[in-house]
Amino acid sequence: MNLQSGASKAKPQRVAIVTGAASGIGQALAVAYAQIGVAVVGGYFPGDPHDPAETERAVREAGGECVMHAVNVTSADEVEAFAQVAVDRFGRLDYAVANAGLLRQAALTEMRDEQWLEMLDVDLSGVMRTFRAAARHIEDHGAMVAISSIAGGVYGWEQHAHYSAAKAGVPGLCRAVAMELAPRGVRCNAVIPGLIETPQSLDAVNSLGPEGLREAARAIPLQRVGRPSEIATLIRFLTSDDASYITGQSIIADGGLTVRWPG
Repeated sequence: MNLQSGASKAKPQRVAIVTGAASGIGQALAVAYAQIGVAVVGGYFPGDPHDPAETERAVREAGGECVMHAVNVTSADEVEAFAQVAVDRFGRLDYAVANAGLLRQAALTEMRDEQWLEMLDVDLSGVMRTFRAAARHIEDHGAMVAISSIAGGVYGWEQHAHYSAAKAGVPGLCRAVAMELAPRGVRCNAVIPGLIETPQSLDAVNSLGPEGLREAARAIPLQRVGRPSEIATLIRFLTSDDASYITGQSIIADGGLTVRWPG
């Protein structure tokens, strides 16, 4: 399925691909890019319950341009085709944001190999596939960002060894990509969100759920969980020229949770 907004009168100056753009941080980022005139090719997984047309509408209301494209990040061919959409539709690619992710709860002693491998295939290998495809097209002095998590990226999380392992691997991947693409002036960074109110975190089966988030907010120095838009504006900054000397870094946005004195 390919959802397109109306044809633009002029080619945009900058173009981004964003996986996981049908909801949460990805959707907020598409809107944040629209606010500064960056066109977006947004990836969505058809099996998810989120309507990709909602992102298109939100981007259009923000004055931007967005093409939503179905992509399964476990498929190299689909990810390559996804990146190609940016070139075919807009004539260029400047930013790549690997945001698609899977979250499932599983105790270590009960975890099947299939569960472990599926998680890494989406949350870590999916990032690699997105960056690999983008690297073939991205303009010199472009930028890439991948979304890690405070779970794995900083803390451990019981019942989530597979998720934590995948998210812990994301910063290492970003550091390697940063070094490899630096000669072209292409930067690559990881963002490590803390507790953010998204459809994933509101899932009471596999994550904290609404009540768990409210309880967790008490431990956060800012006394609240984060909003998707707050992570989106951080990503937008990291891909912008304002961050032109930042690469290979992992930026934590958690309301102060990881620096709080225990007690």
